[in-house]
Amino acid sequence: MNNETTTSSNNQTPTLKRALGVGTGVLLVAGMMIGSGVFKKIVPMAQTGLSEGWIVAAWIGAGIITMFGAFTIAGLANLTEESGGVYEYLRLSFGNFFSFLFGWTDFTTIGCASIAALGFIFAQTVNVFVPLGNPFQSLEHLSIAGFIFPFADSGIKLLAIAVIVLLTWVNYRGVQNGGLINNIITSAKILGILLLIILGLSYSGAGTTQQVITNEPTQELHGMALFSAVLAAMLSAFWAYDGWSNISFIAGEIKNPKRNIPIAIMSGVAIAMLLYVLVNVAYMHVLPLQALKAIDQSQIGAAVVAETLLGKVGQTLIVLLIMISVFGAINGIILAHARIYYRMAQEKFFFKKAANVHPVYRTPSVALLYTMIWSCILVISGTFDMLTNMVIFAGFLFYSLVAIALFKMKRNGTIKAKVIGYPVIPAIITLFSIALLINTVLTQPKQSIIGAALVISGVLFYFYFKGKAK
Repeated sequence: MNNETTTSSNNQTPTLKRALGVGTGVLLVAGMMIGSGVFKKIVPMAQTGLSEGWIVAAWIGAGIITMFGAFTIAGLANLTEESGGVYEYLRLSFGNFFSFLFGWTDFTTIGCASIAALGFIFAQTVNVFVPLGNPFQSLEHLSIAGFIFPFADSGIKLLAIAVIVLLTWVNYRGVQNGGLINNIITSAKILGILLLIILGLSYSGAGTTQQVITNEPTQELHGMALFSAVLAAMLSAFWAYDGWSNISFIAGEIKNPKRNIPIAIMSGVAIAMLLYVLVNVAYMHVLPLQALKAIDQSQIGAAVVAETLLGKVGQTLIVLLIMISVFGAINGIILAHARIYYRMAQEKFFFKKAANVHPVYRTPSVALLYTMIWSCILVISGTFDMLTNMVIFAGFLFYSLVAIALFKMKRNGTIKAKVIGYPVIPAIITLFSIALLINTVLTQPKQSIIGAALVISGVLFYFYFKGKAK
């Protein structure tokens, strides 16, 4: 079979085109990871009560766990060259049931809710420069079930929807278009973060800052309190690292995916990890933890740091950088996640038309439209904040299954290639995922119940699609 997938000579069903090289793959991984988290998470991390050293350790620890996950996905990439990534690996390892639960959870929560939330964040950032108003203010009191207010913040919601529609249109017209936009935006935001690192680490006020930290008494954490605080900080970091596995979803459009997907994931994670650790060291070099703790939740930690460095100009530049980063992350998520639903439909476990490939643009056009529609509904509903709180919970639930899948496929001889760190690394991923899930259930029982309910809701749809397939 030709690796450059094309429409057959008999003019039968068009297929996806392998158009993306390893360079674009690396920038896609980095681009989907670097969104708003790297600019906003220093404040909640400072509020955990941890010292500077422990905060840096939390970023490094989360980065190492993420890299371990990358090694695991790299091992499973030997299974197939089809689109779908984690969905496809779970399908080949455990069958349709668990793979469908992952795909359904991604559609309802992980993928589309992330698009909706990032669209809203982008629009909120634009609102700082250009007030978007509230065109439907007279209707904002109307609600569905008393907690969904579709007309609240209507100006911000309308722009968020417009951005999602625009980027869906770009990706609808060809995977190369989405890849090109990602390359440009990701390069720009990496340069922007590097500039912030250089300015922050060379900040001449560091001596005064250090004096404040030394002289102000702080209560050191010990035992379980320290463990819980480190886990809370790592949860914040994981939101910033999230998105590293998305490149596997578009394996059907990557050239030589069995080689290039592992390279792209490991390189992209390494770039993001290095930037995250250095920029957070820069934040704490410019402002003491006491000052970072005091930043209001409505403010962005990186913007306050940049204002300290460059005044109002610095604050404006950071807000622009966040806009660029979020815009690029939305583009990457739209590009990647629609391929999961496309692959599910191919296996007759999703709405049938989602398996269609555009005859001219060679993209999963209907799956992209389904992704756009549900993401826009989540924007209108305003419930996506609750949903995205469960992204990490749901993600690690399935990462543990992915690690177990690697054990299974290595043991039965399906994967014969050497896997970095096997069997120690997938064992660590499994144990860490279980510990994180247990900690989340104990500390956030309400959110855990909601997350579990969303996953379990997929069981009914599984039997619905299974019945239709028969």
